[in-house]
Amino acid sequence: MGKNMVPKKLFFTKGVGKHKDRLTSFELALRDAGIASQNLVRVSSIFPPQCKVIPRKQGLTYLSDGEVVFAVIAENSTREPHRLIASSIGVAIPADRNTYGYLSEHHSFGETEEQAGEYAEELAAEMLATTLNVEFDPDKSWDEKKEIYRFSNKIVRTSNMTQSAVGDRYGKWTTAIAAAVLILDT
Repeated sequence: MGKNMVPKKLFFTKGVGKHKDRLTSFELALRDAGIASQNLVRVSSIFPPQCKVIPRKQGLTYLSDGEVVFAVIAENSTREPHRLIASSIGVAIPADRNTYGYLSEHHSFGETEEQAGEYAEELAAEMLATTLNVEFDPDKSWDEKKEIYRFSNKIVRTSNMTQSAVGDRYGKWTTAIAAAVLILDT
């Protein structure tokens, strides 16, 4: 392919679309997120070693129309009026940047943006913790777990990108997406 297949950069984005057709609502959400003109390939949830998180505006400048782009994508849709939906990407980045971290996808109904985001963040942190042999108690609150991760000195940062939406009151499809877009060669 001529490119190193380990992404060097990554950016987060999100969007919402509403339309009478489900596929078109998804397309409109991609447009809102700025990634509709790429051929997206969904990948699993590894945050690459030595990958740098960049702002969305900067990340979009690396993309070309029609380009095959790898992304971790969370997507949720409804056509139920007033139904709360959320899509979230969580990330856990290790202190040792030469090792990989985790991205997680979470799609939910009835959760606020904050609830969905914290859950996605917690999923990513727990996946990373298990690979780093950091002990955690699944029954502890997310705030208590964050303190354990901080004191372990193995997980440096967690965060999330979350998009919530309320189902269209007239029953149009409403789609919410969140994505971590991987930039290969720069």
